[in-house]
Formats: sequence, structure tokens, C-alpha cells
Amino acid sequence: MSQREEPAPGVLYVVGTPIGHLGDLSPRARSVLTNVSAIACEDTRHSGHLLNSLGAQSQRFSFHQHNTKARLPQLLQLLNEGQSLALISDAGLPGISDPGEQLVAAARAAGHQVICIPGPCAATTALVSSGLPSGRFCFEGFLASRGKERQQQLAAVASETRTTILYEAPHRLVQLLKELAQLCGDERPLQVARELTKRHEQQVGPTIAAALEHFLEHKPLGECTLVLGGAPISGPDQQSDAHWRAELAALMASGASASDAARQLAQQSGQSRRALYALVHQMVENESE
Repeated sequence: MSQREEPAPGVLYVVGTPIGHLGDLSPRARSVLTNVSAIACEDTRHSGHLLNSLGAQSQRFSFHQHNTKARLPQLLQLLNEGQSLALISDAGLPGISDPGEQLVAAARAAGHQVICIPGPCAATTALVSSGLPSGRFCFEGFLASRGKERQQQLAAVASETRTTILYEAPHRLVQLLKELAQLCGDERPLQVARELTKRHEQQVGPTIAAALEHFLEHKPLGECTLVLGGAPISGPDQQSDAHWRAELAALMASGASASDAARQLAQQSGQSRRALYALVHQMVENESE
């Protein structure tokens, strides 16, 4: 489809917007946003600055995690009426760690065409600039904030052999780094990216320990993207303490006591129960500090 034919009636356009540098907005994205019938924004006030600078006059609708259920029928009705609709997030490519995913699925289920106008994405931007392996990688986004679900997710991340990408809010970054250090070991490769594409873009690493030391001294500001190196691939008799800590954490997150987790893992792996229990004891002590 050429630019002259866009935006087309009854089509949902998923439009990537800058994550920092306004120069990253593509001419095609600019054209769609200034000519589309309506725009669904994560935050109309935040996106208003960008849209006003473009001279976009389209009707705007807020669309975020707190009004998704109520807003979906309204947005689908616009498409049913033959109007064109653009979806944008506060920054980056919609549908990744935001409710845009639900709108795309609903539009497709209703028989509407969905076209993505490619644009910046913090996850891939941080990945390719990290220097860590990018041939195979995982995206985890934001982890659960607390409880067993978080412990299970952290254990899975710690044992993952592929590069993993995580998002974290600045006020929770230090805690996440402490948890990763406990499960992965201080020297696991890591880059923390913040202020991507902006004047003060920063990449902090190259290990968990180095990143933790930095952010204990310098208060984190702005959303952070973490790129974590994968767990070493080794035989069952050569696994690191970090691997066994992750396995123990997963068992305890599923409800096992410390002693039961050590006993079960010893039976499954052939490792020393005493050595595994010592690791559990270290984990508990670190949590209490």
C-alpha cells in the first residue's frame, strides 16, 4: 500500500512513535497520524504534545490499562463505520507491554485489517546496543511486582540460556538488581539502558554487580531496559551456584519450604543436600539484609 492510499477506511494502524528523539518519527508515521480519522492514545495529554506539533486534528481517545474494557467497543465501532484508526503508546511501538495488544486482537477478530507502521522500540534498541548475543533472545517486559509469581519469573529468567530483556521502573530497579545478583551471580553480563535516543542516553554494565554498584550511588531516573546475558550452558555436574539458587527459588516459589526444596532438588539432581541447603540459607540471609 502506497503512502497516497493511507490511511484507508476501516483499517487499524499501529504506529511507532519516538522513545526520546523526535527525529525518529518516520515520514509515513507522520502522514498517517495527520490524516487518520481518529487516534487511540495511551495518554492523550502526553501524546498531545507530539500530535499538536504535527498539526494532527483527528479525534483522540484515551486507551490504557484502566479503561480497556469500556473503550474497546467504541474503537471497534469506529472501524465498523469505515473510519481509519491509529493506535499509539506514550513512546515506542504499541502492543508491547501495553493494552494495544488487546485492541489489535479484537480488530482482527472483527475482520478489520491491521497495519503496523514500524518505529522505535526500547527492547530492541537496548538489545542491539548492548553487545550481548542477539541471535536468540527472550522478552519478559515488566515482572510481577511481588509474591510467588515474581519469584517464579525471576527463577525462570535466571536459568534462561538466551539473552533476556526486562523493563523496570526506576524506583524498583535496585531491588531487581539485588534479586538478579542473588539468583544469577554478581558477574552475569548485564547492561541497563536508560534515556534511550535522548541526549543523556546511558548504558550501565557490564555485569550485574557493576550496575548495582552504580545505581546504589546514583538514583535511577526514567524507565529502564535491562539486557541480561544468558545462563551458561553446562553439563549437570558443572552447573553453577547461580543455577542451583534459581532452581531452589522456583521450588520455594511453588510452596516448598527451604528444607523441602533442598531435599527435592538433591533427589532430582544428585547434588549434595547439605550444599543445596547451604545455598538456601545464604538466600534467606540475603533477603533479610
